[in-house]
Amino acid sequence: MERAQTVTHVEYECLDWILHNIDMSELHEVMATDEVSKKRFETGITNVAKLISNLADRRKHRLPKTHSDYKQKEDK
Repeated sequence: MERAQTVTHVEYECLDWILHNIDMSELHEVMATDEVSKKRFETGITNVAKLISNLADRRKHRLPKTHSDYKQKEDK
């Protein structure tokens, strides 16, 4: 990891960190107590992971070009 070069760079790293390092097992224990609530929890947690991933992906074209996750913006 390199020093913060832009605000967008920091936003991306924060979102990526959340996506890969936050343990949701304690929340799962509390909220998923039967088959129905387990299914709801899995659906909800998947939706949140996709949301965070989309937020991170939308910042990739603004990362420093030397960043391993940099991706050039696609023309429409």
